[in-house]
Amino acid sequence: MTVASSSRLSIRFSELTQRGEKGLVVYLTAGDPSLDATGEILQAIDQAGADVIELGIPFSDPLADGPVIQRASERALKAGTTLRNVLASLEDWRKAIQAPVVLFSYYNPILQYGLTAFARQARAAGADGVLVVDLTPEEADPYLKAVRQEGLDTIFLASPTSSAERLQRAAATSSGFLYLVSRTGVTGEQKELAATLVPLIQRARAVTPLPIAVGFGISNPQQVRRVQQFAEAAVVGSAVVHAIEERFSTGGARAIGDFVQWLKHGTESEAA
Repeated sequence: MTVASSSRLSIRFSELTQRGEKGLVVYLTAGDPSLDATGEILQAIDQAGADVIELGIPFSDPLADGPVIQRASERALKAGTTLRNVLASLEDWRKAIQAPVVLFSYYNPILQYGLTAFARQARAAGADGVLVVDLTPEEADPYLKAVRQEGLDTIFLASPTSSAERLQRAAATSSGFLYLVSRTGVTGEQKELAATLVPLIQRARAVTPLPIAVGFGISNPQQVRRVQQFAEAAVVGSAVVHAIEERFSTGGARAIGDFVQWLKHGTESEAA
């Protein structure tokens, strides 16, 4: 079985296109500050208008992540979060969430879990796709076979330093959407978007018809709107995780929903 063209991700992007809208993809780390809190936050950001949710699996060596998400992974791991209990919890969380959910992970937890077991349980739990941040397309065949067998979308990354060959391969092995890293370096909030972003989007357009989502460094509605001038969706991660770190203890899930709603204004036209 291969990924169906009617996956929840492809349907969501088609709906956005039909409405003349662009998407907001929101990342959070599962288990930060606890699994119970994650369930509450997921509902809040879904109701606040997140078009796609990336649910991060905490990992002990998150090399692609900046200090904000590193701290979130540390908190989640200290709270006892594992891939196994995230998948078990997602089955319940999914019942109250309308947005597609993409599991965002490093490869080691998935490999240790077992590719086939992971893919089956991810699909059973209600995941719609998987993004493995440190897995290259050239080395992904066993993973692709297992995940696609369960009908899950596979999302790969490309960056400003990706060669033409690597960009083509990332696009060819992706479904749902292609994730473009806006700049070199790790995740984290930035004041300005990189000058390399628009040329990268143009290069990607030449090799894939997939929706393009852009992440790394996007932290406010103005940056969201800027990205959406050129791509189908903006991804906000560190800013949301930072909001959870600072606001959840006093404002609960509602405070995080309010923050996502503020970001969502970037998906509206400037005339709105």
